[in-house]
Amino acid sequence: MRDLLFLKVVVCAGLMVGASCGWAAHAYAQFGDIRYPAGFSHFDYVNPDAPKGGEIRMVPPTRPTNFDKFNPFTLPGTAPYGLGQLLLESLLTGNFQEPTTAYGLLADDVSVAPDRLSATFHINDKARFHNGAQVAAADVLHSYTQLTSKLAAPQYRTIYAEVKGVTVLGERVVRFDFLTPNPELPLVVGGMPVFSRDWGRVNGQAKPFDKIVSDVPIGSGPYKIASPAMGRDITYVRDPLYWGRDLPSRKGQFNFDRISFKIYLDETSRFEGLKAGEFDFLREFISRNWARQYTGKPFDSGELVKRAFPNRNPGDFQGYVFNLRKPKFQDARVRRAIGLAMDFEWMNRQLFYGLYKRVNGYFPNSDFHAEGLPKPDELALLEPLRAQLKPEVFGPVPLSPSTTPPGSLRQNLRQAQALLREAGWTYRDGALRNAQGEAFTIEFLNDQPSLVRIVGPFQKALEKLGITMTYRIVDFSLGKQKMDAFDFEMTTLRLPGSTAPGGELLELFGSKAAATHGSSNVWGLADPAVDALLQKVVSAKTRPELNAAMRALDRVLTNGYYSVPQYYGDAFLIGYRPRPFVLPAVIPPYYQPDTWAMSTWWAR
Repeated sequence: MRDLLFLKVVVCAGLMVGASCGWAAHAYAQFGDIRYPAGFSHFDYVNPDAPKGGEIRMVPPTRPTNFDKFNPFTLPGTAPYGLGQLLLESLLTGNFQEPTTAYGLLADDVSVAPDRLSATFHINDKARFHNGAQVAAADVLHSYTQLTSKLAAPQYRTIYAEVKGVTVLGERVVRFDFLTPNPELPLVVGGMPVFSRDWGRVNGQAKPFDKIVSDVPIGSGPYKIASPAMGRDITYVRDPLYWGRDLPSRKGQFNFDRISFKIYLDETSRFEGLKAGEFDFLREFISRNWARQYTGKPFDSGELVKRAFPNRNPGDFQGYVFNLRKPKFQDARVRRAIGLAMDFEWMNRQLFYGLYKRVNGYFPNSDFHAEGLPKPDELALLEPLRAQLKPEVFGPVPLSPSTTPPGSLRQNLRQAQALLREAGWTYRDGALRNAQGEAFTIEFLNDQPSLVRIVGPFQKALEKLGITMTYRIVDFSLGKQKMDAFDFEMTTLRLPGSTAPGGELLELFGSKAAATHGSSNVWGLADPAVDALLQKVVSAKTRPELNAAMRALDRVLTNGYYSVPQYYGDAFLIGYRPRPFVLPAVIPPYYQPDTWAMSTWWAR
C-alpha cells in the first residue's frame, strides 16, 4: 500500500505547482470509461463461486498439424495453442465487456503522466512465477528487451515501435516512456507478455532468445504444462498455488483442473473425434459441415449440442488477398477485375446454406465500416491527403460485386474484361496475355483442402476471362513458412473483427511491415496515405476520433481493391458436450468462444 501511495504522489506531485495529475488508478481506459470501480470483486459475466475441478478438451481454432517449440515469440516453428493465455500474464488484462479498458493483473496500479508520454506500473507484491520467484520490474524490462530484439518475431518491433524505452524505478516499479502521446500505448505495453529472466538460462548462462525452443516459458499464469513433450496434443494443469486466483480480474475464472487441446489432421477425423467423445468443444467454420454433419443420435440424445452463440463482435474480414509484390497484381484495375469473378450470391445459396453475409470493406458490421459518401469527420482526415489519393476515395465507397438481379455474373465478367483491356491484358492464343505475350496465371496457396469446393466456382469464372488459376494445397507448417517469406501469389485470409483497433493495424497495413519477412502485411501494402491514416487511428483520443479515422482508412483500403472480399457469419457455431459443464448465466458481448469457454465455464 505504501508503494501505491508513493506512485500516486510521484505522478500527482505537479499539483503542488499548479500542474494537473494524469492518471493513477486500478485500471486504464483509452477513452476514460471504466466500468468497474476500485475494489470491485469480479467481472459480472463470471460466477465468482464457480467450483474448481474437472477437465475441458478442445480443438484449436487454428489449423496446426503439430507443434515443435515452446517459445511463441520467435518466427520459425509453431508453439502449442493456449500457451500465451494460460502460462503467461501481462501487467494489465482486458475483459469481454470493455474493448478499450484494462484492469490490473501483474500490476496493481497504473499511472499515466499528464503529457501521456509515460506510463508507470507497480507490480503486485504477491505476483509469483511458476518457479516461486517474485515478479520484478527487471523481468518486465527483460521481456521488453527480448521481444523487441531481432531474435524475436518482427511483429513485436512493430507493436512496440512507439516505446522510447523502459526504466526500472524500483524492485517492483517500472516506467515505459513513449515517443508520442498516444492514448492507446498504456494498453499496448500493459498487455505485453511478461516472462522470467530465468527462462532459457542454463548453468547461469542465458541462451540467445531464438535458441530457446524446448524450454517451457517460466510464466505466472494459472496453468502449467502437464508434460513438456513436443507433438500434436497439449495439456495444461491448473496451478493450485496460483498467486492471482483471488484478484478481481481473475475471480471465477480458469476453473478447470485440466485444459487439453487436440490436433487432428483433417476435418473428418476431427468431427468423428467429437462424436466419439475424444474431446468436448469444437468451433465449426464450414457451413456445409454445420448444416449436414451436426445431426443424428449424439445430438438427438443430448450427448452433443449444436448451438449458435450470439455476440456483438465486429464482423470478421475474410477475403482472397493479392501479393502486391508480384508485378501482375500492381494495377488496381486488374485486382478489381479479378474480384468481379466471384459470385457470392450463388455460393451462399448453393454451398453455404444461406448462413453467411457478404463482406464489404475491411471492418464489416462495425462503427469502423465506411458507407456512402465521406462524412465531414472523414473528409477532415482525407482532404490533406487528396494529392496522394484516387479521386474515387471522395465518392461513394465501393460495394462488393453482386449478382442479385438485375445484376449477373455475365454482366460482371463483361465489366472485368473491359478493366483488363484497359490494363493491357487481352485474350489471344487461348489465354489472357499482356503486351509481352505472357499468359495470366495465378497460383492459389492454401492449407485447407476443404476450400477446394469454395475456390472452384471462382476458378471457373476466371477461366472465362482467360485466367488460369491453379490450387496448391500445403500443410500448415509449409504454408506458414511460405507466408512468412511472402512466397505466394494469392491466398485466403481471415482477420477477426476488433472492437478496439490500434497499433496492430501498423503490422497489417503499414509500409514498414510490408518489407519485413514474417509480418502480417501479407499484401505488401506500402502506401503513404494509409500510413498517415494509421497514425490518426493510433493517436485517436476519443471514440468519435477513432471511428472517423477507421472509416477513412476503410474507405482508402476498399478503393485499393487489395482483396476480394468473401463472407462472414454473425454467430459462433459451436458443437459441445453439455453434461460435463456449466455455462455462466451471462454471455458477454465481446469474446472469442474458445477463450470464453476455457476461462469462465466450469465442471459439474
